[in-house]
Amino acid sequence: MEAVPDAIDAAKANAQLNGISNVEFYVGDMKSVFNESFINQHGKPEVIITDPPRDGMHKDVVQQILNIMPDRIVYVSCNSATQARDIALMNDFYKIEKVQPVDMFPQTHHVENVVLLTRRQTT
Repeated sequence: MEAVPDAIDAAKANAQLNGISNVEFYVGDMKSVFNESFINQHGKPEVIITDPPRDGMHKDVVQQILNIMPDRIVYVSCNSATQARDIALMNDFYKIEKVQPVDMFPQTHHVENVVLLTRRQTT
């Protein structure tokens, strides 16, 4: 799911080039498209990979993810401050399993951060 139609076109082309056929792409804002109706039609994901804009995830998106409660969340971010804010909102239900910074732009101070969150076990 991606808000930028050109990115969806590129993803479709990339999937075709790599022989990947078991994937679907949707254009739209996650807080509007990834709703209960979408889940009912397509099923509940076991893993959500999110790479929000610099501002982080909208609070409605965080709530929707918590409503879905996937087993794992992979959160990619170019802004560790908003990533930390969003992860804190999910702290009661998810724990940080792994963190991997990725320096994609070595001549700048920008670093991508990838965090694997796993659902906490309830007792």
